[in-house]
Amino acid sequence: MEPVTITDADGSPVRPEESGTALELLVHGVGGTTPEKMLDDPRTVRITGDEIAAVFRRADDVDAERGPRDARTGPVPEAYVWCNLTSGNGTRALWLLLLPFMVVNLAHWMRPTARGRKRTVRLYGLLVRLAGLTLTVLLVAAACEVALDLAAWQCAGTRACAESHTWLGFLSPDVSDGGWWSRPGRRLALAALVPAALTGFLWYLSHRTWSAYESQQPMSRDGEPEEEHGRTALGRPGFWYGRRLVARLRAAHTAAGLLTIAAAVSSMAAGHDRAPGGPALLDTLGRFLQAGIVAGAVAVVWVVCRRGRSEKYLDRQLDAHLVRRLPLAALLLLALAAVYAGWERPGWQSHGRLAGDATFGGIALVQGLLVLALAVVAHVLYRAHPDPRAAMRGLAGPAVATLACALGGVMSGGVSQRVADWLDGTGATIPGPPVLLTWQASVIPLVLVVLLGHCAWLGRRAWRAGRAQLGTVESEYPAEPKDAARTRRIARSRAMAALTDRGPRLLGVTSASTLLLGAGALVGALTSRRTPAGAAEGSYAFVQSAADTAQALGSWLIGLGFILFVTWGRRAYKDPSARRTIGILWDVGTFWPRAAHPFA
Repeated sequence: MEPVTITDADGSPVRPEESGTALELLVHGVGGTTPEKMLDDPRTVRITGDEIAAVFRRADDVDAERGPRDARTGPVPEAYVWCNLTSGNGTRALWLLLLPFMVVNLAHWMRPTARGRKRTVRLYGLLVRLAGLTLTVLLVAAACEVALDLAAWQCAGTRACAESHTWLGFLSPDVSDGGWWSRPGRRLALAALVPAALTGFLWYLSHRTWSAYESQQPMSRDGEPEEEHGRTALGRPGFWYGRRLVARLRAAHTAAGLLTIAAAVSSMAAGHDRAPGGPALLDTLGRFLQAGIVAGAVAVVWVVCRRGRSEKYLDRQLDAHLVRRLPLAALLLLALAAVYAGWERPGWQSHGRLAGDATFGGIALVQGLLVLALAVVAHVLYRAHPDPRAAMRGLAGPAVATLACALGGVMSGGVSQRVADWLDGTGATIPGPPVLLTWQASVIPLVLVVLLGHCAWLGRRAWRAGRAQLGTVESEYPAEPKDAARTRRIARSRAMAALTDRGPRLLGVTSASTLLLGAGALVGALTSRRTPAGAAEGSYAFVQSAADTAQALGSWLIGLGFILFVTWGRRAYKDPSARRTIGILWDVGTFWPRAAHPFA
C-alpha cells in the first residue's frame, strides 16, 4: 500500500496545521489492533509511514484539508498503528536469552528518590552494574560448563559416553586411538570456541544497537544550558544519550566473558603443572598466564566501577582506546590460554569435573552479597526521603535484581541439567553438572510452594473483596434493573483489578524466598560437596525422603522450564502473534536506557 500525500488545489503538499484542520490522533495499546477497528470503518487509507508503523485515515477523510470547514462537525480521526514494532522478525525470539540482563537493567531505574546524596546514588548504580557483570560471567560460565566440562572433559574423556555420541569420537582418546585432538587440554581449547562465539555474538548485538540508538546525539536546544536542574529525568539532556557508558560496559562485559573462558581453559592444565613432578617451565608459564587473567579481571571491575551515567549533560567523549584494547587484551589472553592448555603433557588424563562448583559457588556468593548491599543502600535512600508511592519502601530495585540473578541461575542450571541428561541419560558414566546446580534446582519446589501459597492467599482476598463489592455495585446503579450475574461480574472485575496493588508484595515474597533458599542451597553444596540426596544419606528417613523428592522434583521442574523456554522460542520464531507477545514484554522492559548491562 502506497501512502497518500495530502495536497491543495495546485498540487502542493498541505500540512494539517496550515489548513486549520483539527486532528484526533488514536493510538492503540500494547495488544495491537487494525486501523479498521480503530477508525470503525472498513475503508482506510495510509497517510504516512510504512508496513511497520503508519498513520491511517478513513477513505472519506483523505481530502479533509481541502474540503470546506463548515462540512466537518469534529476533528479528523487518524489512527497510528505501531503493533508491528513489537512483532519483528524471527530473531526476536533470541531475546529470551537476554531476559536476566533486561531485568537487572530495570533494577537501576527502580532506585528510590534521592536529593543531595550523590555518593549514595552513585553507590547504588555501581552495585547494580556489578550485579549485571556477574550475570554476564554466569552466562559464559554456563556455556563453558556445557561445552568444556560436560562435553569435552567428561563425555569425551569417558569411553562409554563418547561411543554413544559419535560426533565426539575424534576427541576421545579411546575411540580415536590417541588422536591429536584427544589430549585433555586440546579438547578444552577446541570446545572454548562455543562460549567464545556466544560472547562475540553478544558483543555484535550490543554494538549494533549501540550504533543505532545510544550513538545518536540528541538535537541541540539553542539558548538552553546543557546542565539543567529541576527537570524530570526524561527531559534531561543526557538521559537517552548513553554512548560513552554503554561502550565502556560493552568492552568490560566482553572482556569478562573472554577472561572467564580463558580461566576455564587453563585452570586444569595449571593444576596439573603445579603437581609434584610437573614440568617446571609450563608451571611458570601457567602462573604468569593466571596472573594476567587476574589482572584483566581487576581491570574489568575497575572499568565498570569507574564511571556511571551522566544525565544532566551530554557526555560526548568516547574512551576509544579502552573500548578497543580491553576486549583485544582479553582475547589475546584466551589465545595464550588455548596454546598453553594444548601443549603436550604425557600421561595427563581427564577425570572428575572441572572447577564448576567453585566457580558457580563464587558467583552465587558475590551476587548474594551485592543484593544485600543494594538493599542497604536503597533503604538508606528511602529513609532520607520517604515516598509513599515507592514500591516495597524503596526495596523494589534489590528485589528485581534478586529475580534477575535467580533467572540467570535457573537458565544456567536448566541448560546444564538437560545437556547432562542428553549426554548420559543413566547418570552412570559421567559425574554430571556441578553439585551446586543440583542444590539450586532442589529449592525450586520450595520457592513454588511459597509463591503458590501467597497466590492462594491473594485469591481468597480477591474473592472476599468481590463479595463485599456486591452491595456497593447495586447502590451505585439504583435506577438500573437488577441483574445478579452482571452485578457479580462488575464486582469480580473490580476485585481482580485491585490485585495489581498487591504486585509489590508478591515481588517481595518471591525475591525474599529466593534469596533465603538460594543461600541455603549454597551452604549445603559447599559444606557437603554432594547432592541433596547424597548429603541426606544415613539421616532420618523423613529427611532422606524429602531430599530425594526435592531433588527429583527440582530436576523435573527445571527440565520442564527449559523445554517450555525452547518451545516458546520456537513458537515465537514461527508465529508472529507469539513474537509480538515477546516484543511487548521486551519493549516494556527495554524502554529505559541501558544503564547496568550493555547486552540488555
